[in-house]
Amino acid sequence: MRRRWLTTGPEALAFEKEFAAVLESGAPDSSKAPIQAISVNSATAGLRLALEAVGVGPGDYVAVPSLTFTATAGTVRHLGAHPLFVDSLENGGTLSPSHLEQMVLQLKSKGKYLKAVIPVHLAGRVCDINAIRRALGESPTLIIEDSAHAFPSRTKEGMAGDLGDIGVFSFYATKTITTGEGGMVCTRNPDFLQRISLMRLHGIDRTVWNRYGANAGHRPWEYDIQAPGDKCNLPDLCAAIGRVQLQRANHLHQQRKNLAHLYLKYLEDLPQVQCPQDAEGHAWHLFAIRLKNEETRNQVSEFLEKRGIGTSVHFIPLHTMSYWKRSSLIQAETLPVATSLGCQSLSLPLWPGMGKKEIKRVTQGLREALNA
Repeated sequence: MRRRWLTTGPEALAFEKEFAAVLESGAPDSSKAPIQAISVNSATAGLRLALEAVGVGPGDYVAVPSLTFTATAGTVRHLGAHPLFVDSLENGGTLSPSHLEQMVLQLKSKGKYLKAVIPVHLAGRVCDINAIRRALGESPTLIIEDSAHAFPSRTKEGMAGDLGDIGVFSFYATKTITTGEGGMVCTRNPDFLQRISLMRLHGIDRTVWNRYGANAGHRPWEYDIQAPGDKCNLPDLCAAIGRVQLQRANHLHQQRKNLAHLYLKYLEDLPQVQCPQDAEGHAWHLFAIRLKNEETRNQVSEFLEKRGIGTSVHFIPLHTMSYWKRSSLIQAETLPVATSLGCQSLSLPLWPGMGKKEIKRVTQGLREALNA
């Protein structure tokens, strides 16, 4: 605030470098090109920029899980492409590689292919990117990771967001780190980086900071429009928050992990509840349990709500939503696991700052609800 530069500038640039350095620190192979990060005003904008950068356009096919927030598929549609819904795995709810493989083979038989696939690291559980690559076979399909739930997820292969071709993160208010609103796009591909950088701000070949704030040696109005870009930049006000959040990321993650393990401990003897399994690199953005059926799920949610305990559902499958029902090229009967998870899942409260007392209150309320 005292610096008086509020839009994208030195704070955003520093945030990008620091975020890229964190991802780089989790990379097992240092021989690759360096990770570059571009800050944006939302993960939704980041997904759209990533898709545009890899050449997704009208008539193309992009595979997305049905069990996700609508932005994952909506950004595909905004570019005139067709999102093809993929079913979920029973364990963890992430994109099913076997269903993806069937899709790839069906398209191949028609002389077509997927331009891209967007695996979602659902609730912070990292997708098996190697299995997804095998499912794609020799297809030239690119992998854009929806890592909105998955920072700072570390696996032996690297960090979520650095496992595919482009990674997109969210810093929305409820995410594992936050800037209030915001996101980050990360890639090692210089061509994708250049295109995303250009399209992030009106297709102008110089950033605002480069034109007005930095001593670049030319006049502010001396710039060129190279493409009809978007307005997706992250203000310095938000980036400054992000830089502090980034310093606390591991601490915040450990808090989430500890709370999730308390849930697992207190619910292990409750047969009516199927808890999420711990997994390598799980970010624990959400703690979603699975109940017997939709009626039970709704009754439990209402019972807890009356006792001041908020719950939610992540997510209602997209193929059951009105718009996607009308426009989807995939039949609902091919998505049985996503359908089931959408009817049976319930997300319990989980945020840094909760304590054992709050976890006990939630789990006791859950027991009472199931015995009511």
